Amino acid sequence: MDLFDNNAKLNAPLYERMRPQTLDEFVGQEQIVGKNSLLRRAIQGDMLGSCIFYGPPGTGKTTLAHIITQTTNSKFVKLNAVSSGVADAKKVIDDARNDFRLFGKKTYLLLDECHRWNKAQSDSVLAAIEEGCIVFIGSTTENPQFSMTPAIVSRCRIFQFKPLSEQNIITALERAVSDKERGLGKLNIVLTDEAKQHYAWASGGDLRSALGALELAAKTTPIDKDGKIVIDKQVAEQSIQSKALSVDENIFYDMLSAFCKSLRGSDAEAALFWSNRLIEAGCDPLIIARRLMAHSSEDVGMADSNALLLSTCAMYALKNLGLPEGNLALTHAIIYVCEAPKSNSVVVAMNRAQADAKNARNDAVPEHLKNYHIDKNAPKYKYPHDFGGYVYQQYMPKGLEDRVYYEPSQNGRERDFKRKKIWKK
Repeated sequence: MDLFDNNAKLNAPLYERMRPQTLDEFVGQEQIVGKNSLLRRAIQGDMLGSCIFYGPPGTGKTTLAHIITQTTNSKFVKLNAVSSGVADAKKVIDDARNDFRLFGKKTYLLLDECHRWNKAQSDSVLAAIEEGCIVFIGSTTENPQFSMTPAIVSRCRIFQFKPLSEQNIITALERAVSDKERGLGKLNIVLTDEAKQHYAWASGGDLRSALGALELAAKTTPIDKDGKIVIDKQVAEQSIQSKALSVDENIFYDMLSAFCKSLRGSDAEAALFWSNRLIEAGCDPLIIARRLMAHSSEDVGMADSNALLLSTCAMYALKNLGLPEGNLALTHAIIYVCEAPKSNSVVVAMNRAQADAKNARNDAVPEHLKNYHIDKNAPKYKYPHDFGGYVYQQYMPKGLEDRVYYEPSQNGRERDFKRKKIWKK
């Protein structure tokens, strides 16, 4: 490493300097890289195939990809889908093929924001993946099943990353404060427990956000008379631009529970009070919007399906407007959900179906529903539109024909429903 490389490393953001270099340093995602997990064994054995990491920002996708490159003897190339094109991909592929043919060495291609590649770019690497000269590792915040071309998705294992837990964030913060080589250990920082808890809560599982806020606080907080940089809850609030909860964690969840039960109980005044009390306490309003969406199906459901549409629109408005304007759309949706007729038939139907899906021993697809028929004498599928839009035939596996999951209530629009499964015979 020359002088310029060393300066660049020293001046890199804290989250970049503290990026884990080994699996033992990696924080979170135990469901993916925990002890004895398939992915961990594949990485350690240098036997990883093409895969896609997707999940929220700051959860370790790029970091894990870098760790993989440290544990393999293969060549490593990194591209960003935003700035790279087909020509860049072809050059990587040509070089990879030469290395594979001459030296038997594979090339790991790490592609950040891989959902941004179009079909032509994705197709350009398919043959190289199949040949084995390239191991593709995509990193994206979007679900690849919907945002990427099926051809490349079908050739990759997909691993979903989840937001880091508060304890994961706290562990990483403590490591950054104590590390004298890569972190802030030389600055004599005192990070209070309240500040740690606030960073962990306000970052929403995004470690990059938490470390960025910690670094800002460390650089801008004056040294006290004892030669220490004290980062308390007030400093943490300012550095991460999020007010701390003015209630303890138990009361917070009690208030959130009161909001949800007020929705179910059709009390708009109470629901509006608790939602605004939560916001004033420092709660992310998107938490309230997400609960509103869930209860639109759980407690209103088919009695008035517009409740789900309106709560979804409120979430969209809140994300794009923020506060205070976004609270108008949130209030609109809360009132609608409270005043709408109530039915829990959707959640009842879901629970019944999940129970059978988990416990049913026979899930063979009826012959007339299969994708194709080899036997010309097999029962024929009845096309409902040939019978005016509906015709009775068996859709459930044998033994579950008479199951009824969804039973309309007598509330709202549901009271006018006529279930075909009920009157079919």
